[in-house]
Formats: sequence, structure tokens, C-alpha cells
Amino acid sequence: MVKHEGAGSTENCFLDTRMWGKEHGLSRPYPVMCHLLDTGAVFQELWDVVLSDKTRAAIADALGLNVVESRALVSFWAGLHDIGKITPPFQAQVPACYSPVRNDPAYVSAPGAETEKSFRHEIASHWALSELFSAAEYPGDRRLPRKSVGHQVAQLLGGHHGLFGPVLKAKEAAQASSYNPGLGAQGWAGQRRAHFEELRRAMGAFVVPLYGLPAGLAVVVAGLVVVADWLASQTSAIEPRIPDPDWSGTAEEVDAHWQAAVKAAPGLVQAGRLGRARFSAEEFGAMFPFAPNSLQRDLAEHLPGLVGEHGAGLVLVTAPTGDGKTEAALFASSLLGRAAGARGLYFALPTMGTADAMLPRVEAFASRSLSGERALMLLHSMAWLSSADAGGKAAAFEAPVGEGLMSAGRGTVVEADGWLRGPKRGLLAPLGVGTIDQALSAVLPLRYNALRLFGLSDKVFVVDEAHAYGPWMHQLLVRLLEWLGTMGAPVVLLSATLTGRSAGSLVDAYRRGAGFSEPSRVVPRYPGWLFASGVSGEVSAARSTASNRARTLKVLRRPVVWDTAEPAGAPVREGGRRAALREVLAPVVAEGGTALVCCTTVAEAQQTYRDVRAAFPGLVARPDGLRLLHSRFPADVRASITARCETMYGKPRPSGEAVTARPASVLVATQVVEQSLDFDFDLVVSDLAPLAQLLQRAGRGRRHERGPLGRPRWAAAEDEPELVVLDPLAVPGGSVPRSWGKVYDAGLLRRTSQILSKCAGEGIKIPAGVQQLVDEVYEEDFVDRLEGAAREELARLDEERAAVEAAERHLAAWTGICAPADVQGDLSKLSRREVGVTEELLTTRLGADTGRVLCLYEQADGVVTLDPEGKAPVPAGGRRGLKAAELADVARRVAPVPGRWLRGGELAGAVPQRWGTHPSLRDLVLLAMSPMGDGTWRCRHGRYTISMSEVGLEAE
Repeated sequence: MVKHEGAGSTENCFLDTRMWGKEHGLSRPYPVMCHLLDTGAVFQELWDVVLSDKTRAAIADALGLNVVESRALVSFWAGLHDIGKITPPFQAQVPACYSPVRNDPAYVSAPGAETEKSFRHEIASHWALSELFSAAEYPGDRRLPRKSVGHQVAQLLGGHHGLFGPVLKAKEAAQASSYNPGLGAQGWAGQRRAHFEELRRAMGAFVVPLYGLPAGLAVVVAGLVVVADWLASQTSAIEPRIPDPDWSGTAEEVDAHWQAAVKAAPGLVQAGRLGRARFSAEEFGAMFPFAPNSLQRDLAEHLPGLVGEHGAGLVLVTAPTGDGKTEAALFASSLLGRAAGARGLYFALPTMGTADAMLPRVEAFASRSLSGERALMLLHSMAWLSSADAGGKAAAFEAPVGEGLMSAGRGTVVEADGWLRGPKRGLLAPLGVGTIDQALSAVLPLRYNALRLFGLSDKVFVVDEAHAYGPWMHQLLVRLLEWLGTMGAPVVLLSATLTGRSAGSLVDAYRRGAGFSEPSRVVPRYPGWLFASGVSGEVSAARSTASNRARTLKVLRRPVVWDTAEPAGAPVREGGRRAALREVLAPVVAEGGTALVCCTTVAEAQQTYRDVRAAFPGLVARPDGLRLLHSRFPADVRASITARCETMYGKPRPSGEAVTARPASVLVATQVVEQSLDFDFDLVVSDLAPLAQLLQRAGRGRRHERGPLGRPRWAAAEDEPELVVLDPLAVPGGSVPRSWGKVYDAGLLRRTSQILSKCAGEGIKIPAGVQQLVDEVYEEDFVDRLEGAAREELARLDEERAAVEAAERHLAAWTGICAPADVQGDLSKLSRREVGVTEELLTTRLGADTGRVLCLYEQADGVVTLDPEGKAPVPAGGRRGLKAAELADVARRVAPVPGRWLRGGELAGAVPQRWGTHPSLRDLVLLAMSPMGDGTWRCRHGRYTISMSEVGLEAE
């Protein structure tokens, strides 16, 4: 071993600066000691800037230290994260650096130790630090590593690449190098100890914790370690700080590097936009440019007192669509965030489209109501397209998010760059709007799930459409709320149609995480809200509020024979669905006005569109007279249709001019119109669906006040919107159409049909009658009110639904991570997957049979283009894949399809290698479409013939 005069040393083992920590993309290798110091310095800055006073105090209290001691100690831990790089397998990755070490007799290792590639450096950190902390007299029983504070910290630091290793056995911890030759033997252990002690000296972290960290705080520290490592690993941060070739690691040199690292850290954190937003506005009027409605006013009058008395917690708001739940949620978020000292908020929505629409509303709220760091990120699988439109920068109020290539192994470069620009990075921004899956991934055993939990741990978490998730996602939401309760993160839940049982499960999950296990027995009010404290456990009685638009929903239940399969030109069958549609749409066509026709499947929406077009040719002749909206269009086409629909059917703009009735227009759509789209129709027609979905669709009927001249004569009664339900179960011997498959539970459809039969005469009082009806659909004694065959059939269907829901709940429990109370010192439980559970399985939402296609159109001259018009040539790609603009152009034209369409034709539709490996190209299937001469394009793929036309993608 080379001896450096005056070098930092421990028991005659001198710091060997040949041990490199970063190399890729740098002018010279960067000593591992320097990277450990850099990371510790960045962590200290993150501790000061990102963590709240409450969190810092909680960590200190958990460790049995004061805040100053805890800051030094935990920052020292962060620096130690890469000590596992002082091992033969890692050092051998750069032969030129490893050669002199390998030939140094001071370093001894078993033959082939440097080839132990599976013994990654983060695993080595876990194993090595367990021994080093034990030698440093961290408390714990060496015979029970799981209860050892040193092992808990070592396991935490070993998870800095997103996965936590299993708890070491006592004999493994005692004889680590015997079980893992990759640790090296003589010399290697001494060098790790020398780095450990020199880092400890330079950072002044000589205190020893008295206790370990509970699960919630361990996740916070683990997440902050990852962030510190990634920020310190930027090439732009390292290159100016590479020491001279003769740098020998003396105590003076180490101290100088440490001081320089401390000086540079604030700039790195500031450039990363990782500060804290502050909820500055206190009054509703300061947050919004309008007076509060009844719901919002009641929250403003009563929630401050509850929060002032009991501390922050969870707010549940239940109200009809159009009653201002979004503004109510943002007001509650500001109040809760200020009480909790939260650093921002994340607004979670069910779909990408609803997230896109919410972004400007949150942006406007933040500009008026927040101060401090207000970096705002849009988070869903296609959000990068929005960034591409803005020149590749993340959405933010001021300067763009800090950028930089990452210096590390090539795998780390990809992961870290994904964090800075993609979903791993996004949840760390103070403000976020995105899909619910971005948050639910935190409670699945995915790589970096702890980073996601950390990203949510100090924010207000808002969930829109809390009723819209099936048993699997509901169970994951329950688990996430447990974790947020443990970490003291405020929560706001919004719903238009949430059952009392579901509401109770969500509230109780949050309280359970906060340490209150007794059931709350929540009884929600509609419209209304309730508050559950995460500090005292107090659950307020739900408050009923008035609605600014109390209405009576007139329900017309039309028994129909299901004849959607009939071609558009076929004779119309009396009593059939096609005849009913012609009858209810006739006033729209004759007298003007707008109508929504909501179908169960995409195929039926496409066929309904064709049938309405054939029935009303005059309607089609008018501009925007007939439109079709569903999910099976290319993304850019669907976005264009949605934007046009928002203009045609959206809220009247306050221009001062009188609002007039709209000309005749019909939108045929699927369930995509149910959530968060602010559409207003004069008439809503829907196929039978579960009651909650029907009420959501009915909320698009006469949603906004348009005045006495704003609607056609037949729809003049704005407070009596009409919902026509086409019910195939209402005819004698009627059954659920086979074409619907498993879209809806048959038992819920039966129950809904029965309830509608009694509502048809008197209507449904909105909002007063909604909660009772929503709960009634799920009542256990519902079946007892029926007789004979109807009773037997519904009992059978109920049993089937119960079995399916139980299976989905079991899947969530099987695939999700454990509750925070069950971690019990073993963070590997956050990474552990059952046999057969893969990351791919989890990220595709378990059994969601979907595929993604890109149509390529062969023009008459043989040229292949991305568009039917022949104006966008297919990009050739290159050695580095598609350029950013080309990639965005491709991604905008992708469409989702059922996975069964694509089976058997995968090889024929593979993405060209020269397009690269961007995540948006993963599993994409290319369809070579040929023209049919009538505006239709077609191809054969596997067992299906797939076509593209004005109605979107179809298969037969």
C-alpha cells in the first residue's frame, strides 16, 4: 500500500486515494473519498433546505440526540453510502485504475473476487457498514442484526440504488468476507475503515445514536440520501472539483475538500429546485378571484378552528360534480399545509387527460397563494411530451429545473437522468399534478419506491375522484394513506359518489398510520365534509352543506332490446336501442341544443356514431354537429377532439354578452367523459351503468347556469336536468349484453336497474338524495327485497362480485409493501416481492390487458409516413436513437388498444433498433397500414385485421 506522508490514517492504515468513486465522463478518475465528502455536504444542505423543523426534530428525538448532533450524524451516514466501492469488483471496472491496486501486496482477495459482478457496490456498503458501525459501538445485539441500530443504518444506506437488501444473519455479519469474497480481505477492510474514520473526522460526526429510526423517518432519510447522491454525482458538479493528480488525501487536503463541498452544496440544491413552498395565503379571497360557494364557505368558516385545536390531518369532501370541490381542496390544502409545515402538494387524478386539465388550475392557485420554491411538475407517463413542447424543460414558475449529465456507471447515468427529467425526479418537486399511479407506485415493491414515499412525505396529498378506483387500487390507496398518516402528511380526499364504507376505510387507514387504531365509524354527508386529525385522532362529525344548485334529476329509464350490432343502414327494430336513440335525439336535431350519448365500449361508441350519422344526415352536415370521443384514437387526435369539445360544451365564458342556445350537436363517447372534464350538455343519454357512474355522467347535464335563453325550449328547466338510461335489463328476460364483457359487474347493474325503476317517476334529488342511493346499491339486504328467480340470480351475482373483490384485495396485499407498523427495523420489506411478481407486472397494473400501437401509412408512391395525409415522414433514427423532436412526434401518434389484438404479431411490428430505447418506445407495436380507398387504412396483425378510420382503431 502506498504511504502518503501526513495522509489521513487509522491505526497505521493510510487513506489510499487510488480508490476511485466516479470515472465515466470525467477528465480524470474522482477519488471515492471526494465523492463521500460531496454527498455528505449536499445532504447537510438538503437537511437545512428540504426538511421541515418538525421532521428534523422527529429524527433527532428518534435517535436520542439533539438536532445539531443529528444533522452531523445523518449527513455522515449519507456520505458513507458508497463505501462499498472500496471492493475488488467495483474497482476492477476501470482496469487502468485497478491494475496498480491489484499488484499491491497490501491488498489481498480471494481468486476471482474482482469478477463478482453481482456483488454490487451498494450491497457491499450494506455488508461492510454493518461491521463498521458495530466496531463504532452502535447499540444493538450482534446476535440479532435486525434489532441492531448499526445494521438498520447499513441496510438503509445499502438501499441507495432503490432496493433494500435482506437482513444479514449474525454469522454473515460476523464473517462478511467469508460469505462474500467480493469484499476483499486484507487491505480492503482496512481501507474502508480508514475512509470511514477520516470521513467521520472531517464531518465531526463522533456522536453515536442511542436508538434506530422508525419506518417513516427511515424512508425520509433513505430518500434524502438518494437525492444527495444524485445531485453530487452530476458531471458539472464534479469536473471543477477533481483534485490534482498528486492529491494524497492528507488531513489538510480532506478538510479543504470538505469545506469546498459545503460551499458548493447550496448551489446544487438551489439549481435542483428542491426547496420548500410556503402556504402564505390564509383567506379564501386571497387564493381565488371569486367569492366562495356554500361548500367552500363552510370549510373556510369551520376547518380553521378544527385544525387549530387538533392539528393537521385528513379532510374528506363529498359533493356533486360542479360544486367547486377543486377549490375547496386547494383551500383545505393551504390550511393543512400551513399547520403541518408542509413543503408543497401533489394533486392526484385518475387519468392523464384530467391531470393535464388540472395543471393550469394548480398553477394559478400557486401563483396567488404560495411563496418560496414553487417548481411545478406534471407527472404521468406522457408528461414529457408537455416538456418537449416547452423546449425540453420541466414545467416551473421561474428558471428551468437544473440539468446535468450524471457521472457514474452507465446504468446509474440512466437512472439519475430519469430522476432529473422523469417520474423519479418529479415527486421531489415541491408541487406536482399527475396521475394517481405515480403516488400508488410508492407502496408497490418497485425500485425507488422509498424515494416516492419520501417525495410525498412532507406534502399535502390531494386525491380527486376517490370513488373511481377498483378494489385493487383502493387497497393500494389504503396502504398509502397508512404511510402518509405515519409520516404526518396532510391529505385531502374528493369524491362525488363515495360509499360510506369506502370513506370509512380511507379515513381509518390514515388514522391507523398516525397511531389511532379504533374505527372511526365515519358517516359522510352529501354534500359535505369531515376532518380527521392525524395529531389527536379526533374525527369531527361530518358537516352537511347547502348546494348552490340543488336540482332534481329527471330519470327516464328506457327498456331496450340490445341491437347495437346491426349495421347503420339496417331497418330500425321497434323497441330496440337504435330506435330509442332516434326518438330521444330528435328534439336536439329539430330544435337545437347539445346531447351526450355515453356508451359502454369503444366498439359500441363507434357503431353508435355511425348509426346516428345515418339517422340524422342533416346533423352531420352542420359544423361540429356530430362528434366521437374515446380512448382508441392516436394521442394527438384525441387531444384535438377533447380541446374542441371543451370549446363546444364547456363553461360559458364571462364576456358580458347574453348566452344563447347552442346549435344542434351530439357527442358520442365512452366513460372518458365521466371524470374531471367540465362539459355541459342539455341532455345526457347513457347506456345502463352502475349508479355511481350514471350520477357522474348526469353531472354533465345542465351543469352550468346559462340563463333563460341559453338552452333550447325543450331543456329550459335548468334545475331539472334529464338523464335517459338505455336499460337492456328492463325488458322481459333482459340480460347484460355479451358485448360488454366484464366492463361492469353484472350484480351492480341489476341493483342499479332496480333502483332506477323507482326513481323514474319522482327523480333523484341532487344532492340530497345521492348518498342514500349510492349506499343502497351496496346494501347487503338489497337482495332480500326481491323474489323468485330475480332474487336467486342477484344472490349469485353478489357472490361472484364478492369473490372478485376479495381476490383483488388479496392481490393488493400480495403485491404491495407492508404497513409501516410491520417494518419493524427491516427495510427490505419495502423491496421484497413474492415469487412471480415482477416489476413489469406491477407497472402494467396487474392484468391490465393493453397494448400500444403506432400506425405507419404507406402512401401511393411507396413512401411511409406517420400520418394518413402523407406529410410526416417516418424518422430513420440513428446510432443514438431518435432525436427529441422525432421522439415526441412519434409518441404523440401512439394509440392504446386491447392487448389481445397484438398477440401473435409481435415480431412483425417491432420498433427499429435505430430508434433507440427510450421508455416511450418500450412495447410499442408498429402497424403497417395500407389504404382501402374510402378513407380507411388496414393491416393484418396476428389473428386480427386492424383498421384506422375517422372513428379510430377497430379490429375484426
